[in-house]
Amino acid sequence: MNLKLVVMVFAGALLVSGCSTSKEEMLPAGDHSMLELWNGAEGGGSTARQAAAARESLRRPLTGSERQVDAQGDRSYSRTQEREITQQFPRLPNPDMVMYLYPHLAGGNTPVPGYSTVFPFYSQTQYAMPGERTEAL
Repeated sequence: MNLKLVVMVFAGALLVSGCSTSKEEMLPAGDHSMLELWNGAEGGGSTARQAAAARESLRRPLTGSERQVDAQGDRSYSRTQEREITQQFPRLPNPDMVMYLYPHLAGGNTPVPGYSTVFPFYSQTQYAMPGERTEAL
C-alpha cells in the first residue's frame, strides 16, 4: 500500500513538472521585432518578399483548357437553390422491390416473355427534416 502511494506521488510530480517551463525558455523572442523580420532584418537568407517575387516569376499563365476546368471547379462550389434545398431537406431512402417474371405460357399455349418490373416501397417521396439523420445507423 505504501509503495503504491509513493509511485502515485512520483508519477503526479513527474506529470506536473512538465508544465514548469517558461515561454521564454521554450520560444525565445530573439533580437528583432516582427516588422524588422518582415523588412529583412533576419540577414543571411532571402526575405518573404523576395521569395514571393521569385515564385511569381516562375508562374506561367493558364491555358484555355485549364481556365475552363478551373471555372467549372469554381461553379461546383457555388451555392444554388437546388443544392441548398437538397442539403437542408435530403430525400429519405425509398427502396425499390424488383420483381422478375420468368417466361411462361399464359392460357395454356400463349407464350409470355420474361420481364422485370420495379415497385417503390413508398408511394410518395419522403424528405428528412433539417438536422434529421438520413444515413443508416
